[in-house]
Amino acid sequence: MSAGKEIVLDKSAFLVSETDEKGIIRFANDTFCKIAGYKLEELVGQPHSIVRNKYMPKKAFKSLWDTVQSGEIWTGYVKNATKSGDFYWVYATVFPFKSCDGSKGYLSCRRKPSEKEIEEAEELYTIWNKEEGK
Repeated sequence: MSAGKEIVLDKSAFLVSETDEKGIIRFANDTFCKIAGYKLEELVGQPHSIVRNKYMPKKAFKSLWDTVQSGEIWTGYVKNATKSGDFYWVYATVFPFKSCDGSKGYLSCRRKPSEKEIEEAEELYTIWNKEEGK
């Protein structure tokens, strides 16, 4: 159900990005850039959806946005796309925050999920994708 090959994260990989309240990337750490296949300059100013894998159901992102926009922390499994068209799975935790200047944003920290966690997420997302007509 996916194009490209899977990029498997190292167990110690920790991907971090920060966006403004509209999801525009303000920062990404070196590990995120390396895994996604982008230079930092290519990511900053772009919507975070630049790494969205078309396999991800809309329902998952609705849950994410509804949660963080209400000021709560969201956690979940995300299948992202690389610049070259490959994909990688992450377990993401997204934190809403307010900067010193009063602007809102989101900090996303991601790690490698287990194979079992990926299998469970794939099963759920397959059901959601069918519901969405994908």
